[in-house]
Amino acid sequence: MEILIVTGIFPPDIGGPATYVPSIGRELVKRGHNVVVVTLSDALDHNDEDHPFAVVRLRRGMFKAWRFIRTVTTLLRRGRRADVLFVNGLYLEAVVANLALGKRLVHKLVGDWAWERAANKGWIKDTFEQFQTFRYGAKIEALKTLRKFWTRRADKVIVPSRYLARWICRWGVPEKKVNVIYNAVESVPFSRSDIPLSTQLNIVTVGRLVAWKQVDYIIQAVAECDGAGLVIVGDGPERSRLEALVHDQGMSGRIYFAGQKNKEETLSLMAACDLFILNSATETFPHVVLEAMSVGIPVVATAVGGTPEVVHNQENGVLVAPQAGAGLSETLAKLLSSPLERQLLADRAKDTLGQFRFSTMVEATEAVLQHHIQ
Repeated sequence: MEILIVTGIFPPDIGGPATYVPSIGRELVKRGHNVVVVTLSDALDHNDEDHPFAVVRLRRGMFKAWRFIRTVTTLLRRGRRADVLFVNGLYLEAVVANLALGKRLVHKLVGDWAWERAANKGWIKDTFEQFQTFRYGAKIEALKTLRKFWTRRADKVIVPSRYLARWICRWGVPEKKVNVIYNAVESVPFSRSDIPLSTQLNIVTVGRLVAWKQVDYIIQAVAECDGAGLVIVGDGPERSRLEALVHDQGMSGRIYFAGQKNKEETLSLMAACDLFILNSATETFPHVVLEAMSVGIPVVATAVGGTPEVVHNQENGVLVAPQAGAGLSETLAKLLSSPLERQLLADRAKDTLGQFRFSTMVEATEAVLQHHIQ
């Protein structure tokens, strides 16, 4: 196949698509396909020779209208030879270009762009599920309409969980178009990092620092666990508020804000800790949970969204309510006091990873891309 992959972020950017696209692109090339990646980028002078496919970079900082036009025209030019457009971002631009190209269109969706945009701008405080059913003013409803438009235009939609698949079908996408392909863990070399904390037992959380990740609740729970430290990997608009909370509670010596890290650095920090926690109010599928399992630390996560599809309570991890309150600190304290239980959970989690092999994910993705292509 001739595959044009479209993405909004790509290394050196950090984020899900920036990790996924180089990996899937490399594997598709190994399987005999020709791949071209079109991406936005802060700079255009990156050395992309290490990638076994062409990378076309468009400057992210352009005036938005001009950037949209440049992106569409680039996709028109690069898409002429493509058998399929595999879209991991810049969905509207890809759909508009494909109105002229008429190529097979496959979207990979890992969430709801409209909800994330409205939440990040502070327009709403509703959860992912509330957003799907509530009606809003014209501005937010326009975002929801736009998201439905480009999703329905796809020939196939790949999602990482059955949970997200159900919601996308409610956007008007036929069930037969939606393919659940679970995320997978790709092995990368790493070594345990040194953590600048004097605490003997440390908990780690990883993710963008936004309100729905509920990192403030984690901080409060750790404060009630005597002698425990917390490593926070990630950055985002909540960071200054969280740092102020840590200062106000006199916990500066027990909390380490590591900031945004690449995959290898993140795994190294996780491996140096004793327990991983994800306290999100919503998750379509938490890839970071698989990463925690892969480095051999037990997982505590909220029983929301697609998380229970990978974390099975008291089997390969511990599930808690998203508003656990005092129960969260009790769960953490219990696990920290029991090395045997932590080890049992971690061992069972390693067995779980067999269901999320990287090769399985690649094969399933290739099959969707090839569908109906002669």
